Amino acid sequence: MNDDNFRVSALSPEMIKNLEAKRSWVYGHYIENGEELYQSLEGKLNLLNAIIENKWIDKSETLKLQCLGITFGDALIQHLEGLKWVEYFDEYGTDPALRFHETDFFIFPQTMISKRIEDGIEVNIYSLFEDSVKAILGHFESVYKPV
Repeated sequence: MNDDNFRVSALSPEMIKNLEAKRSWVYGHYIENGEELYQSLEGKLNLLNAIIENKWIDKSETLKLQCLGITFGDALIQHLEGLKWVEYFDEYGTDPALRFHETDFFIFPQTMISKRIEDGIEVNIYSLFEDSVKAILGHFESVYKPV
Protein backbone atom coordinates (compact mmCIF):
# COMPACT_ATOMS: atom_id res chain seq x y z
CA MET A 1 0.00 0.00 0.00
CA ASN A 2 1.24 3.47 -0.86
CA ASP A 3 1.47 5.74 2.19
CA ASP A 4 -0.93 8.13 0.45
CA ASN A 5 -3.77 5.58 0.40
CA PHE A 6 -5.48 6.74 3.55
CA ARG A 7 -8.23 9.14 4.41
CA VAL A 8 -8.85 11.08 7.59
CA SER A 9 -11.99 12.71 8.92
CA ALA A 10 -13.41 14.19 12.06
CA LEU A 11 -14.86 11.66 14.46
CA SER A 12 -18.24 10.34 13.38
CA PRO A 13 -21.05 10.18 15.95
CA GLU A 14 -20.59 6.39 15.98
CA MET A 15 -16.85 6.68 16.70
CA ILE A 16 -17.47 9.29 19.41
CA LYS A 17 -19.91 6.87 21.04
CA ASN A 18 -17.39 4.02 20.72
CA LEU A 19 -14.57 6.04 22.31
CA GLU A 20 -16.79 7.22 25.14
CA ALA A 21 -17.90 3.65 25.85
CA LYS A 22 -14.24 2.57 26.06
CA ARG A 23 -13.38 5.46 28.37
CA SER A 24 -16.31 4.80 30.65
CA TRP A 25 -15.46 1.10 30.76
CA VAL A 26 -11.99 1.99 32.07
CA TYR A 27 -13.06 4.48 34.70
CA GLY A 28 -16.18 2.60 35.71
CA HIS A 29 -14.84 -0.87 36.37
CA TYR A 30 -12.04 -0.86 38.88
CA ILE A 31 -12.03 2.08 41.24
CA GLU A 32 -15.00 3.65 42.96
CA ASN A 33 -14.06 7.25 42.05
CA GLY A 34 -12.65 6.34 38.61
CA GLU A 35 -14.56 8.98 36.68
CA GLU A 36 -13.21 11.66 38.98
CA LEU A 37 -9.66 10.30 38.66
CA TYR A 38 -10.02 10.24 34.88
CA GLN A 39 -10.20 14.04 34.78
CA SER A 40 -6.50 14.58 35.50
CA LEU A 41 -3.47 13.34 33.59
CA GLU A 42 -2.04 11.80 36.75
CA GLY A 43 -5.37 10.13 37.46
CA LYS A 44 -5.53 8.56 33.99
CA LEU A 45 -1.98 7.22 34.26
CA ASN A 46 -2.52 5.96 37.80
CA LEU A 47 -5.74 4.23 36.77
CA LEU A 48 -4.00 2.54 33.82
CA ASN A 49 -1.08 1.58 36.02
CA ALA A 50 -3.35 -0.02 38.63
CA ILE A 51 -5.20 -2.06 36.01
CA ILE A 52 -1.99 -3.24 34.33
CA GLU A 53 0.03 -3.91 37.49
CA ASN A 54 -2.79 -5.90 39.08
CA LYS A 55 -3.31 -7.84 35.83
CA TRP A 56 -7.05 -7.24 35.99
CA ILE A 57 -7.27 -7.84 32.24
CA ASP A 58 -6.02 -11.04 30.64
CA LYS A 59 -3.82 -10.79 27.56
CA SER A 60 -6.56 -12.56 25.58
CA GLU A 61 -9.07 -9.75 26.27
CA THR A 62 -8.14 -7.54 23.31
CA LEU A 63 -11.19 -5.27 23.44
CA LYS A 64 -10.63 -4.48 27.12
CA LEU A 65 -6.94 -3.85 26.48
CA GLN A 66 -7.88 -1.49 23.65
CA CYS A 67 -10.06 0.43 26.11
CA LEU A 68 -6.85 1.10 28.03
CA GLY A 69 -5.30 2.41 24.82
CA ILE A 70 -8.07 4.98 24.40
CA THR A 71 -7.38 6.22 27.92
CA PHE A 72 -3.68 6.35 27.04
CA GLY A 73 -4.53 8.47 23.98
CA ASP A 74 -6.63 10.81 26.13
CA ALA A 75 -3.61 11.23 28.43
CA LEU A 76 -1.39 12.14 25.47
CA ILE A 77 -3.94 14.71 24.30
CA GLN A 78 -4.13 16.18 27.77
CA HIS A 79 -0.34 16.52 27.95
CA LEU A 80 0.59 17.61 24.42
CA GLU A 81 -0.86 20.60 22.66
CA GLY A 82 -2.13 20.00 19.13
CA LEU A 83 -3.16 16.34 19.28
CA LYS A 84 -6.76 15.42 18.56
CA TRP A 85 -8.76 12.27 17.87
CA VAL A 86 -9.64 11.61 14.22
CA GLU A 87 -10.93 8.68 12.19
CA TYR A 88 -8.23 7.10 10.03
CA PHE A 89 -9.39 5.03 7.04
CA ASP A 90 -7.13 2.76 4.98
CA GLU A 91 -7.32 -0.58 3.19
CA TYR A 92 -7.40 -2.37 6.56
CA GLY A 93 -10.39 -0.48 7.94
CA THR A 94 -11.16 2.44 10.21
CA ASP A 95 -9.37 3.23 13.45
CA PRO A 96 -9.32 6.06 15.93
CA ALA A 97 -6.00 7.88 15.69
CA LEU A 98 -4.33 10.92 17.18
CA ARG A 99 -3.31 13.57 14.67
CA PHE A 100 -1.01 16.52 15.17
CA HIS A 101 -2.86 19.55 13.78
CA GLU A 102 -3.37 18.92 10.05
CA THR A 103 -0.15 16.98 9.44
CA ASP A 104 0.11 13.40 8.22
CA PHE A 105 1.60 12.32 11.55
CA PHE A 106 -0.68 9.81 13.28
CA ILE A 107 -0.48 7.84 16.50
CA PHE A 108 -2.64 4.79 17.13
CA PRO A 109 -2.86 4.54 20.92
CA GLN A 110 -5.79 2.11 20.92
CA THR A 111 -3.35 -0.75 20.28
CA MET A 112 -0.20 0.58 21.98
CA ILE A 113 -0.91 -1.28 25.20
CA SER A 114 -2.83 -4.27 23.84
CA LYS A 115 -0.16 -5.31 21.34
CA ARG A 116 2.55 -5.23 24.00
CA ILE A 117 0.56 -7.20 26.56
CA GLU A 118 -0.63 -9.73 23.96
CA ASP A 119 3.01 -10.24 22.96
CA GLY A 120 3.95 -10.91 26.60
CA ILE A 121 5.82 -7.63 27.02
CA GLU A 122 5.58 -6.13 30.49
CA VAL A 123 4.15 -2.62 30.28
CA ASN A 124 5.25 0.18 32.57
CA ILE A 125 2.61 2.79 31.78
CA TYR A 126 4.73 5.69 33.02
CA SER A 127 7.73 4.69 30.87
CA LEU A 128 5.50 4.08 27.85
CA PHE A 129 3.95 7.51 28.32
CA GLU A 130 7.31 9.23 28.76
CA ASP A 131 8.79 7.43 25.74
CA SER A 132 5.74 8.28 23.61
CA VAL A 133 5.90 11.95 24.57
CA LYS A 134 9.64 12.07 23.80
CA ALA A 135 9.09 10.43 20.41
CA ILE A 136 6.33 12.88 19.50
CA LEU A 137 8.30 15.88 20.72
CA GLY A 138 11.33 14.67 18.81
CA HIS A 139 9.29 14.44 15.62
CA PHE A 140 7.95 17.99 16.00
CA GLU A 141 10.77 19.52 18.01
CA SER A 142 10.35 23.05 16.72
CA VAL A 143 6.55 23.34 17.00
CA TYR A 144 5.40 21.02 19.77
CA LYS A 145 4.94 22.18 23.33
CA PRO A 146 3.65 20.32 26.38
CA VAL A 147 0.44 21.78 27.80
